[in-house]
Amino acid sequence: MSRKLQRLRDLDINPCLAETDASTKCMDENNYNKDMCSIYFLRYKSCRKFWNGIMMQRRKDGINPAMPTAEEREEILASIGRIPY
Repeated sequence: MSRKLQRLRDLDINPCLAETDASTKCMDENNYNKDMCSIYFLRYKSCRKFWNGIMMQRRKDGINPAMPTAEEREEILASIGRIPY
């Protein structure tokens, strides 16, 4: 596995790994018909938008690392009570 691919598969780096996998699986199952998987693409886009906002706020507040770890993300989602995307 290439180094770049390893980084994309790391839960601490990629907060939307589940959404990525779901959209890829949908594409595989539907013979790469993008129209059939649009809901998965929207969910991935919403996920990226949400976590990017969190990351920007943490940078603004001077918190390192900018992207919360997987454990911190679970705590954030638990405090919200549901997945906001």
